[in-house]
Amino acid sequence: MPTLIRLFVAVVIILVVAGVAMFALATFVEPARHEVVVPIPAERLGL
Repeated sequence: MPTLIRLFVAVVIILVVAGVAMFALATFVEPARHEVVVPIPAERLGL
């Protein structure tokens, strides 16, 4: 039984660390913004 509890504690610790890392990345890292232009041929528009 103690081994099972240690396993659960280890899994919980790993999940907490992963959650904190994801929260930190989502909060503190700002993605680079740039304009994207995709030319569409007139044939594909049906004009």
